[in-house]
Amino acid sequence: MSIAALMFPALFVLVLVGIPISLSLTVVSAGAGFMVFGENVFAQLYGSFYSAATNFILAAIPMFVLMGAILERSGIAERLFKVMQLWLGRLPGGLAVATIAMGAVFAAAAGVVGAVEVMIGMMAIPAMQRFRYSNSLTAGTICAGGSLGTMIPPSVIAVMYASLAQMSVGELLAAMMFPGLLMIALFIAFIILHGLIWPPEKTDAHEEMRAVPLKDKLQLTLTSLLPIFALIVAVLGSLLAGVASPTEAASLGALGAILLCIAYGRFSLSMLREALTITVRISAMILLIVAAGTMFMGTFAANGGSKLIRNAVEAAGLGEAGIIIFFLIIVFLLGFVLDWTANVLICVPLFTPIIRQAGIDPVWFGTMVIIVIQTSYLTPPMASSIFYLKSIAPPDMTYGQMCKGVVPFIALQIVTLLVVALFPAIATWLPDQIVGF
Repeated sequence: MSIAALMFPALFVLVLVGIPISLSLTVVSAGAGFMVFGENVFAQLYGSFYSAATNFILAAIPMFVLMGAILERSGIAERLFKVMQLWLGRLPGGLAVATIAMGAVFAAAAGVVGAVEVMIGMMAIPAMQRFRYSNSLTAGTICAGGSLGTMIPPSVIAVMYASLAQMSVGELLAAMMFPGLLMIALFIAFIILHGLIWPPEKTDAHEEMRAVPLKDKLQLTLTSLLPIFALIVAVLGSLLAGVASPTEAASLGALGAILLCIAYGRFSLSMLREALTITVRISAMILLIVAAGTMFMGTFAANGGSKLIRNAVEAAGLGEAGIIIFFLIIVFLLGFVLDWTANVLICVPLFTPIIRQAGIDPVWFGTMVIIVIQTSYLTPPMASSIFYLKSIAPPDMTYGQMCKGVVPFIALQIVTLLVVALFPAIATWLPDQIVGF
């Protein structure tokens, strides 16, 4: 057990000195595995690697990534943002509301946080600066909108979580639906309230937007917004109804994105090559971490790690609420130093047996874990969402402004977590009603 207790500190040291997370997991796994398996360590690690590489559910991840990459590279996402801007621009803080709405829609189409945030950031930053929005509100809105890729189905995180926890992917995605919508509603309500109290300075851009005829708005809506919604409904509907597996639903989404490209006249071999390049890069990164994380957890268990965690929980004498709070705090703290993939891979195999043994609904708990992971994206100093934004932000948008901008949205995510914790039916009612109907 002493070796298992040292594995996490060793992992954090390697991550903090700048070694990639997948390599850090592999090195620690090999070192700790040698202590228990001896010369057979590599045969044991290969078995973990092979089981991760042949997991059929995880095959959905590249397809979801490809769907989002095609929509972004083909310019369809840009058309969608223009529609949101035209319809929502007259609201107080309307452009920020449009950015959140765009993040929600594209999150449902892509499911990958970094891809969603970078895409909406590249479109929203110039537009919001043109309309004289403050840098802090701009940064907070884009980070919050991009982070919705975690909560809005189909989420890549949910696919991986369900696979590791041996749960139904459809159940977990359904459980995230109402909490995700609640979070979006809270974001929009805050932005509108902010716009009423501190409205942005009026510019010529406001008048240009108001001058667009209703006919043009309706035409753009029919040609840009409705096809995307139809694609999302087809993907989620087939998955939640049990008609298609996660991989089949994701493949349907990728095919639908290609058909939309062709319909809009945006399809080209160069566009497809760029989308495939993005897909290979992101998928390889995620799946390599999955394989390394599987090796890490296998070695951790072989060294008595699972028993160590179980003994610690039992010794603490925590009740059901105490176990949930303790585990959620661990997930939140790990979110400061680990990528979401590693966070899920480390925590889910450890927590799931204890959660089930305590009689806690795994779907409800899984929903809360995913909310906490999303919150950790925005929380400084190691906020992934801020780092994504920093890579595309103009020089006049400082790190301090970004940190200030995300604070209200962090508070709203915590409110969402508390509502789900106090009223479990928000997460558990929908899966009971529609999954496999």
